[in-house]
Formats: sequence, C-alpha cells, structure tokens
Amino acid sequence: MNRISRVILTSVAAIAILVMPACKTNRKPVDPVVKPVIEDTKPPDVVVPERTDTPVEPERDFVEDTPAEETMPTEIEALNRYVQQKGYIRDAYFNYDEATLDGAAQEALQNSATWLKGDGAAYNLLIEGHCDERGTEQYNLALGDRRANTAKDYLATLGINAGRIRTVSYGEERPFDNGQDDAAWAKNRRAHIVLVR
Repeated sequence: MNRISRVILTSVAAIAILVMPACKTNRKPVDPVVKPVIEDTKPPDVVVPERTDTPVEPERDFVEDTPAEETMPTEIEALNRYVQQKGYIRDAYFNYDEATLDGAAQEALQNSATWLKGDGAAYNLLIEGHCDERGTEQYNLALGDRRANTAKDYLATLGINAGRIRTVSYGEERPFDNGQDDAAWAKNRRAHIVLVR
C-alpha cells in the first residue's frame, strides 16, 4: 500500500499541475488603461512685453529713499571745503588781463547766490581776487581788487546783501596752481568766495 499510495499521490499531483492553468476564475478582465484624447490644438499666443533697459522700481508702502537732511560741518574751514566740493559755492574765472564776467563766471556766481540766499544765508563772505603770475606785483594787486569787486557787485544784483561781503586782493601771491603754462594760469585768474562768520 505504501507503494500504491505513492503512485496515487504522484498521479494526483501531476493532474493538478496540468489542470490548474486551465481552470478559470470568475474574475472580470481588467480594462486596459484609457488614455484621454488630446485634441491637436495650438496654445494661445502669449504676448511678451518688449524689454526696456529702465528697471521698474517695486512699489513701497512707505518712503524710505527720502534723503536725510544734510549735516554740514560746523568748523568754518571744513565748511568752506565742503561747499566748494559740493559745488554750492563756485569760483568765478576771468580771461587774461580782464575783470569782466563772461557767461561761465556769471553762471558760477548765480549758482553761488542761490545757495547763499538759502542754506548759506547765515554766513558773511570774503571774496578774494587772484591773478596769474604775469604782470607786476602792483598791477596784479589792482587787477585782483577789480575782479573781487566785480564779483561782489554781481552777487549784489542777484540779491545778496552787499553788507555781508568784504573783498581782498591777493594778486599773484596765492596761486591755486603753481604750473607755468596757460592751463595753470587760467585756474589762478579767479574770484574766490570764502564763507566767514
């Protein structure tokens, strides 16, 4: 019986192996994946604005770029350097051997007068007349005096009280540029405005 049961068991296993793939279950077949139908349409045209080289500033809820009030130096020498550097006060330059104001010299004095009537209203002025080294010392002192007074008179016509202004001539004594050429001499022919208390 042992042998017979082995044969039967082996036969049943073989039949089971053969029959199992043929057995069907009651499961429904799985539907294949349905892909959506995509119509062949073009996307709408997108309008891209032209590029400008000017950057657009973002809007702000508050004004943060308002410049702070300027604090000017209180020491008079530092103040004079400051207003000259900022261009609030400008020298008036003259042509060779002249004491008349050309257009550029008038513009420089007009710029100075604007500041002197506003932020500079508390200061008195000293206008220094300067010359280049050509000519005699006496001649240059007289020419420097005429240049300083011409600048003073013009500032008075622009509304600066003449009582605030003193003049002095240094002639060729205090050159701005020690060079020995036309460019250096042109820098030395000037009416130089100095703030004083």
